[in-house]
Amino acid sequence: MKSKREYGKIQPGIPLGKLRLRLPFIHYNFEISDYLQGILMCTVCLGIIPVLTAKLGMSYEVALAIVIINGSLYLAHVTFGDPVVPGWVTPAVPLLIVYVEGFAPGIERMQALIAFELLFGAFCLTIGVSGLAKKVISLIPNAVQSAILIGAGFSAVMLIFKPGEGLKSFDAYPWTITICVGLAFYLLFSDHFKTLRKKNKLFFTISNLGMMPALALAIFVGPMFGEVPWPTYDANIFTRPDFAGLFRDFTMFGNIPVPPLRLFIASIPMVLSAYIVIFGDVLQSQALIEDAQKYRPDEDIDYSPDRAHIIFGARNMIMSVVGPDISMCGPLWAAMQVVVCERYKHGPEAMESLTGGAASFKADFNPCSDRMSAWIFHGRHIR
Repeated sequence: MKSKREYGKIQPGIPLGKLRLRLPFIHYNFEISDYLQGILMCTVCLGIIPVLTAKLGMSYEVALAIVIINGSLYLAHVTFGDPVVPGWVTPAVPLLIVYVEGFAPGIERMQALIAFELLFGAFCLTIGVSGLAKKVISLIPNAVQSAILIGAGFSAVMLIFKPGEGLKSFDAYPWTITICVGLAFYLLFSDHFKTLRKKNKLFFTISNLGMMPALALAIFVGPMFGEVPWPTYDANIFTRPDFAGLFRDFTMFGNIPVPPLRLFIASIPMVLSAYIVIFGDVLQSQALIEDAQKYRPDEDIDYSPDRAHIIFGARNMIMSVVGPDISMCGPLWAAMQVVVCERYKHGPEAMESLTGGAASFKADFNPCSDRMSAWIFHGRHIR
């Protein structure tokens, strides 16, 4: 039976210390609009596969298994009370690539990655359990927090518009990015469109789809302007992830020995560097949720930096054992959190609870939807 939230109270759940267990259809609603967006955005997570195959010597199928395990753990956040859309520790990925390349390919490189991710996860988990995360954030002046948030925005923009970045650059897809980003900004942030959605059910439905109309439009705009080829499709859209090969060749369950102490010590500077990035993501999560809260007095959104640290710390520790991953496990996918929060601001008729929106967005991470999204966007297997 579905639990109902009292007006102005937090979403129902089962208290577990600093965590709060929430189950789908019992403690929150399934949001189809966010689920559909999540299916299309699965392709972003598949982007780490070429890095894993090139830097760690994995096969495509083994790398896909890691993506699926990592993606499945995304749901740990909403399941245990953290109403966010989590993602990678993206700015730290280039640093980690350089770090692991400093070790010999094969067993030593995998040991270095395992040691880093295990220590990184334990460090974050300890901060969350001890309550230090909330205390540290409360001591940071608002001006410094503002600088971190603004800097994160500029960093995201510069990543796309920086010249000479090849396929990552605006120069590679100028028409597609301009047209589709323009549409996304209009649908998400325009006061004019907000007026239209109040008067027309069709526009209300479109607004509930968030970024999906812009993403769908990109499938056609890119080929029309010659920036990407038209997709070609075949009947075989699924690839079998190789979990057996992953556990046998790339984890401590198989051929990789437990990392020696020296590798844990060597990873400390990298752990601290990655945590600086993580800390900024936690600040962003809190700021986005506080902003959304202003529009929804019907729900008290219970966001806790300590809880977030516990969850993404545990995720990193789990991945270090079952699927060492260069993308790491972060607390926030900022762009998608913005999309979910913007739809949430439209009221209970658009999204009953922020937990439901975030959970539905990440519910797409399974083998079928990962391959389906790749098929939709690329028309072939990504290799």
